[in-house]
Amino acid sequence: MLRALMVMAVLWASGAQAETLRMAVTTSFHNSGLADVLLPEIAKDTGLQVQLLAVGTGQALRLGRAGDVDAIMVHSRTAEEAFVANGYGTKRTEIMYNDFIIVGPLSDPAKLSDATTAVEALALIAASERNFVSRGDDSGTHKKEISLWSSVGVDPQEFGRWYKAVGAGMGASLTTASGLGAYILTDRASWLNFKNKDGMGILFAGDPDLFNQYAYLPVNAAKHPHVNTQGAETLQAWLTSPVAAQLINGYTIDGERLFVFNAQE
Repeated sequence: MLRALMVMAVLWASGAQAETLRMAVTTSFHNSGLADVLLPEIAKDTGLQVQLLAVGTGQALRLGRAGDVDAIMVHSRTAEEAFVANGYGTKRTEIMYNDFIIVGPLSDPAKLSDATTAVEALALIAASERNFVSRGDDSGTHKKEISLWSSVGVDPQEFGRWYKAVGAGMGASLTTASGLGAYILTDRASWLNFKNKDGMGILFAGDPDLFNQYAYLPVNAAKHPHVNTQGAETLQAWLTSPVAAQLINGYTIDGERLFVFNAQE
């Protein structure tokens, strides 16, 4: 109760007048549709008008390092921790999670049903040389994919034409995979919100290695004095509040939850 009152005090004190905050977020978060639920409530509770720049995690981190945004929300822990360690972010706060999944043609020509781990699933795709679409954009999803290929012991740069690096966001990459009847690694939220599922389905999921954590990082004013530090702190207080928890946990598509709130602050 005391924590909730403290959060509400911060929100009330900061919400007296409207202000703008620029936040770079992953395309997977944007494609999920959750932002459409959260942003109006953030504006109502805090007065913050949050402007989203939907890019891959790598690009979001670059925007933060350049001071082009006030905060970022991304999903690549190693890169996030380096961002803070190098002084570009003040702290890393976990907000919510879901998981990565491998989707593909329901006929499953690579026989992913035989796999017991994500690494085995990708090894089967590589061995069969069935079409695979990679985001190829240095996003959090792409970083996860590359780490999995590394665990397989193969280098995507040596793959043949079956490997399609499209350099696009999650929605566009899913559209390409659907058109090609290809396999693809995606976050669950983007898949659930994807409209063109004909002939495609989830073919592998459930490996703990596919855990997908989203974290919030304010940009450090010591590097970029012009950033909206107060607004970033206000948004962090809201994102870790019981109000945010209820909205995030309550967001579903076709009865399936897209994210699980796990902020501890």
